[in-house]
Amino acid sequence: MITYPNVKLNLGLHVLRRREDGYHDLDTLFVPCTDFHDTLEVITGDDYSRTSAHFQETYAGAQLAQAITPDGKLMVTLARKEGVDWDPLKDLTAKAYGLLAERYKLPPMKVFLEKTSPVGAGLGGGSADAAFALRMMAELAGLALSDTELAALAARLGSDCAFFVYNRPMLGSGRGEILEPFDIDLSAYRLEVTVPDGIAVSTADAYRGIVPAEREHPLREILALPVTQWKGRMVNDFEKTVFAKYPRLAEIKQSLYDRGAVYAAMSGSGSALFALYRK
Repeated sequence: MITYPNVKLNLGLHVLRRREDGYHDLDTLFVPCTDFHDTLEVITGDDYSRTSAHFQETYAGAQLAQAITPDGKLMVTLARKEGVDWDPLKDLTAKAYGLLAERYKLPPMKVFLEKTSPVGAGLGGGSADAAFALRMMAELAGLALSDTELAALAARLGSDCAFFVYNRPMLGSGRGEILEPFDIDLSAYRLEVTVPDGIAVSTADAYRGIVPAEREHPLREILALPVTQWKGRMVNDFEKTVFAKYPRLAEIKQSLYDRGAVYAAMSGSGSALFALYRK
Protein backbone atom coordinates (compact mmCIF):
# COMPACT_ATOMS: atom_id res chain seq x y z
CA MET A 1 0.00 0.00 0.00
CA ILE A 2 1.51 3.31 -1.12
CA THR A 3 0.33 6.86 -0.35
CA TYR A 4 1.76 10.35 -0.77
CA PRO A 5 1.47 12.36 2.47
CA ASN A 6 1.12 16.04 1.63
CA VAL A 7 2.05 19.00 3.82
CA LYS A 8 -0.04 21.79 5.37
CA LEU A 9 -0.02 25.55 5.71
CA ASN A 10 -1.21 27.66 8.62
CA LEU A 11 -3.42 30.61 7.75
CA GLY A 12 -2.90 32.64 10.88
CA LEU A 13 -1.37 31.17 14.01
CA HIS A 14 -2.23 32.78 17.34
CA VAL A 15 -0.61 31.48 20.52
CA LEU A 16 -3.21 32.38 23.13
CA ARG A 17 -2.01 31.00 26.44
CA ARG A 18 0.33 28.50 28.09
CA ARG A 19 -1.45 25.55 29.65
CA GLU A 20 -0.75 23.72 32.87
CA ASP A 21 0.32 20.65 30.88
CA GLY A 22 3.11 22.65 29.23
CA TYR A 23 1.39 22.97 25.85
CA HIS A 24 -0.10 26.16 24.42
CA ASP A 25 -3.63 26.92 23.28
CA LEU A 26 -3.66 27.91 19.62
CA ASP A 27 -6.00 29.44 17.09
CA THR A 28 -5.12 28.56 13.49
CA LEU A 29 -6.52 27.41 10.18
CA PHE A 30 -4.88 24.32 8.74
CA VAL A 31 -5.10 23.98 4.96
CA PRO A 32 -3.69 21.10 2.88
CA CYS A 33 -0.83 21.93 0.52
CA THR A 34 0.16 19.55 -2.27
CA ASP A 35 3.26 21.44 -3.38
CA PHE A 36 5.34 18.94 -1.39
CA HIS A 37 4.75 15.35 -0.40
CA ASP A 38 6.54 12.26 0.83
CA THR A 39 6.13 8.72 -0.47
CA LEU A 40 5.02 6.24 2.17
CA GLU A 41 4.74 2.51 1.70
CA VAL A 42 3.42 0.19 4.40
CA ILE A 43 3.28 -3.54 3.75
CA THR A 44 2.76 -6.66 5.80
CA GLY A 45 5.88 -8.57 6.66
CA ASP A 46 5.70 -11.03 3.78
CA ASP A 47 4.78 -8.56 1.03
CA TYR A 48 7.07 -7.09 -1.65
CA SER A 49 8.43 -3.55 -1.29
CA ARG A 50 7.73 -1.58 -4.44
CA THR A 51 8.80 1.84 -3.19
CA SER A 52 12.25 0.64 -2.16
CA ALA A 53 13.08 -0.59 -5.64
CA HIS A 54 11.74 2.62 -7.20
CA PHE A 55 13.77 4.81 -4.88
CA GLN A 56 17.02 3.01 -5.58
CA GLU A 57 16.54 3.55 -9.31
CA THR A 58 15.46 7.18 -9.08
CA TYR A 59 17.65 8.56 -6.31
CA ALA A 60 20.94 6.74 -6.65
CA GLY A 61 23.35 7.79 -3.94
CA ALA A 62 20.68 8.82 -1.47
CA GLN A 63 21.24 7.96 2.16
CA LEU A 64 19.09 5.34 3.82
CA ALA A 65 18.59 4.43 7.46
CA GLN A 66 16.96 1.20 8.55
CA ALA A 67 16.05 -0.37 11.87
CA ILE A 68 14.01 -3.29 13.19
CA THR A 69 12.22 -3.40 16.53
CA PRO A 70 13.64 -5.89 19.08
CA ASP A 71 10.60 -8.14 18.64
CA GLY A 72 11.07 -8.15 14.87
CA LYS A 73 7.52 -7.00 14.18
CA LEU A 74 8.37 -3.69 12.52
CA MET A 75 11.05 -2.69 10.06
CA VAL A 76 11.39 0.99 9.17
CA THR A 77 13.46 2.25 6.25
CA LEU A 78 13.94 5.99 5.76
CA ALA A 79 15.41 7.49 2.62
CA ARG A 80 16.39 11.10 2.04
CA LYS A 81 18.82 12.64 -0.40
CA GLU A 82 20.06 15.09 2.24
CA GLY A 83 20.64 12.26 4.71
CA VAL A 84 18.74 10.84 7.68
CA ASP A 85 19.92 12.09 11.07
CA TRP A 86 17.26 10.50 13.28
CA ASP A 87 16.60 6.98 14.54
CA PRO A 88 14.10 5.22 12.26
CA LEU A 89 12.44 3.65 15.30
CA LYS A 90 11.79 7.16 16.68
CA ASP A 91 10.17 8.30 13.44
CA LEU A 92 6.49 9.10 13.84
CA THR A 93 5.57 6.27 11.47
CA ALA A 94 7.19 3.79 13.89
CA LYS A 95 5.40 5.45 16.79
CA ALA A 96 2.14 5.08 14.87
CA TYR A 97 2.66 1.32 14.72
CA GLY A 98 3.49 1.19 18.42
CA LEU A 99 0.41 3.20 19.30
CA LEU A 100 -1.90 0.88 17.37
CA ALA A 101 -0.14 -2.18 18.75
CA GLU A 102 -0.97 -1.04 22.29
CA ARG A 103 -4.66 -1.58 21.54
CA TYR A 104 -4.91 -3.99 18.63
CA LYS A 105 -3.24 -7.11 17.35
CA LEU A 106 -1.16 -6.12 14.33
CA PRO A 107 0.69 -8.30 11.84
CA PRO A 108 4.41 -7.68 11.29
CA MET A 109 4.84 -4.69 8.99
CA LYS A 110 7.49 -2.90 6.98
CA VAL A 111 7.54 0.85 6.47
CA PHE A 112 9.44 2.55 3.69
CA LEU A 113 9.38 6.34 3.85
CA GLU A 114 10.91 8.48 1.14
CA LYS A 115 11.34 11.96 2.64
CA THR A 116 11.07 14.61 -0.03
CA SER A 117 9.00 17.21 1.83
CA PRO A 118 11.08 19.81 3.71
CA VAL A 119 12.16 19.04 7.27
CA GLY A 120 12.08 21.81 9.91
CA ALA A 121 10.01 24.10 7.70
CA GLY A 122 6.71 24.32 9.62
CA LEU A 123 4.87 22.32 6.97
CA GLY A 124 4.04 19.30 9.12
CA GLY A 125 5.57 16.66 6.88
CA GLY A 126 6.34 14.31 9.76
CA SER A 127 2.84 14.73 11.16
CA ALA A 128 1.38 13.88 7.76
CA ASP A 129 3.50 10.74 7.59
CA ALA A 130 2.20 9.69 11.02
CA ALA A 131 -1.46 10.21 10.17
CA PHE A 132 -1.21 8.49 6.79
CA ALA A 133 0.68 5.60 8.39
CA LEU A 134 -2.00 5.18 11.06
CA ARG A 135 -4.71 4.86 8.43
CA MET A 136 -2.68 2.48 6.26
CA MET A 137 -1.70 0.25 9.17
CA ALA A 138 -5.27 0.10 10.42
CA GLU A 139 -6.49 -0.93 6.97
CA LEU A 140 -3.79 -3.57 6.58
CA ALA A 141 -4.72 -4.96 10.00
CA GLY A 142 -8.42 -5.04 9.08
CA LEU A 143 -9.38 -2.47 11.70
CA ALA A 144 -12.54 -0.55 10.87
CA LEU A 145 -11.55 2.69 12.56
CA SER A 146 -13.51 5.86 11.85
CA ASP A 147 -11.85 9.20 11.12
CA THR A 148 -12.81 10.31 14.62
CA GLU A 149 -11.05 7.30 16.15
CA LEU A 150 -8.00 7.76 13.93
CA ALA A 151 -7.82 11.47 14.76
CA ALA A 152 -7.92 10.73 18.49
CA LEU A 153 -5.00 8.36 18.07
CA ALA A 154 -3.13 10.76 15.80
CA ALA A 155 -3.45 13.55 18.36
CA ARG A 156 -1.37 11.43 20.73
CA LEU A 157 1.48 11.47 18.21
CA GLY A 158 1.61 15.22 17.65
CA SER A 159 -0.44 18.39 17.91
CA ASP A 160 -1.16 18.71 14.18
CA CYS A 161 -1.26 15.01 13.29
CA ALA A 162 -5.04 14.81 13.68
CA PHE A 163 -5.52 17.40 10.93
CA PHE A 164 -3.99 15.07 8.36
CA VAL A 165 -6.58 12.40 9.09
CA TYR A 166 -9.18 14.76 7.60
CA ASN A 167 -6.80 16.61 5.25
CA ARG A 168 -9.19 19.46 4.45
CA PRO A 169 -9.38 23.05 5.77
CA MET A 170 -9.91 22.87 9.52
CA LEU A 171 -9.84 25.43 12.28
CA GLY A 172 -7.49 24.17 14.96
CA SER A 173 -7.77 25.04 18.63
CA GLY A 174 -6.51 23.53 21.88
CA ARG A 175 -2.96 22.53 21.07
CA GLY A 176 -4.07 22.03 17.48
CA GLU A 177 -5.90 18.75 17.92
CA ILE A 178 -9.39 20.21 18.36
CA LEU A 179 -10.63 20.57 14.80
CA GLU A 180 -13.62 22.16 13.14
CA PRO A 181 -14.29 22.05 9.37
CA PHE A 182 -14.03 25.46 7.76
CA ASP A 183 -15.09 26.43 4.25
CA ILE A 184 -12.66 28.72 2.47
CA ASP A 185 -12.44 29.53 -1.24
CA LEU A 186 -9.03 30.62 -2.49
CA SER A 187 -9.66 29.69 -6.12
CA ALA A 188 -9.16 33.29 -7.24
CA TYR A 189 -5.58 33.22 -5.95
CA ARG A 190 -2.35 31.50 -6.91
CA LEU A 191 -0.40 29.97 -4.05
CA GLU A 192 3.38 30.06 -3.93
CA VAL A 193 5.39 28.31 -1.22
CA THR A 194 9.02 29.20 -0.54
CA VAL A 195 11.36 27.05 1.56
CA PRO A 196 14.65 28.90 2.16
CA ASP A 197 17.81 26.85 1.81
CA GLY A 198 19.86 26.29 4.93
CA ILE A 199 17.28 27.42 7.49
CA ALA A 200 15.57 24.78 9.62
CA VAL A 201 13.65 26.10 12.62
CA SER A 202 13.25 24.04 15.77
CA THR A 203 9.66 24.17 17.01
CA ALA A 204 10.92 24.03 20.60
CA ASP A 205 13.21 27.02 19.99
CA ALA A 206 10.38 28.94 18.33
CA TYR A 207 8.14 28.43 21.36
CA ARG A 208 10.82 29.65 23.77
CA GLY A 209 10.51 33.17 22.43
CA ILE A 210 6.72 33.29 22.36
CA VAL A 211 4.71 35.58 24.65
CA PRO A 212 1.14 34.20 24.58
CA ALA A 213 -1.63 36.76 24.29
CA GLU A 214 -5.41 36.66 24.08
CA ARG A 215 -6.92 38.12 20.91
CA GLU A 216 -9.70 40.65 20.61
CA HIS A 217 -10.78 39.09 17.32
CA PRO A 218 -10.72 35.29 16.87
CA LEU A 219 -9.19 34.01 13.68
CA ARG A 220 -12.53 33.06 12.12
CA GLU A 221 -13.52 36.74 12.13
CA ILE A 222 -10.36 37.72 10.26
CA LEU A 223 -10.81 34.88 7.78
CA ALA A 224 -14.28 36.23 6.99
CA LEU A 225 -12.68 39.38 5.58
CA PRO A 226 -11.60 39.60 1.91
CA VAL A 227 -8.10 38.19 1.36
CA THR A 228 -6.95 41.69 0.40
CA GLN A 229 -7.63 42.76 4.01
CA TRP A 230 -5.68 39.98 5.71
CA LYS A 231 -2.33 41.78 5.64
CA GLY A 232 -1.64 43.29 9.05
CA ARG A 233 -4.66 41.54 10.59
CA MET A 234 -3.96 37.83 10.23
CA VAL A 235 -0.60 37.08 11.76
CA ASN A 236 1.60 34.17 12.71
CA ASP A 237 2.81 34.85 16.23
CA PHE A 238 6.02 32.90 15.62
CA GLU A 239 7.20 35.39 13.02
CA LYS A 240 8.37 37.96 15.57
CA THR A 241 10.87 35.72 17.34
CA VAL A 242 11.81 33.54 14.36
CA PHE A 243 12.45 36.56 12.13
CA ALA A 244 14.63 38.08 14.87
CA LYS A 245 16.85 35.00 14.75
CA TYR A 246 16.66 34.57 10.98
CA PRO A 247 16.39 38.05 9.40
CA ARG A 248 16.59 36.47 5.97
CA LEU A 249 13.03 35.16 6.44
CA ALA A 250 11.71 38.67 7.00
CA GLU A 251 13.49 39.77 3.83
CA ILE A 252 11.91 36.94 1.86
CA LYS A 253 8.45 37.77 3.17
CA GLN A 254 8.87 41.40 2.12
CA SER A 255 10.08 40.29 -1.30
CA LEU A 256 6.84 38.33 -1.75
CA TYR A 257 4.86 41.51 -1.16
CA ASP A 258 7.20 43.44 -3.45
CA ARG A 259 6.37 40.95 -6.19
CA GLY A 260 2.65 41.59 -5.82
CA ALA A 261 1.40 39.16 -3.18
CA VAL A 262 -1.88 40.20 -1.57
CA TYR A 263 -1.01 38.14 1.51
CA ALA A 264 2.19 36.49 2.72
CA ALA A 265 3.11 34.73 5.95
CA MET A 266 5.25 32.06 7.55
CA SER A 267 3.74 28.62 8.05
CA GLY A 268 3.83 27.04 11.48
CA SER A 269 7.07 27.74 13.33
CA GLY A 270 8.89 28.22 10.01
CA SER A 271 10.99 28.40 7.96
CA ALA A 272 8.61 28.00 4.99
CA LEU A 273 6.78 31.09 3.77
CA PHE A 274 3.83 31.29 1.42
CA ALA A 275 2.12 33.97 -0.62
CA LEU A 276 -1.22 34.42 -2.34
CA TYR A 277 -1.33 36.26 -5.67
CA ARG A 278 -4.35 37.26 -7.73
CA LYS A 279 -4.72 34.98 -10.73
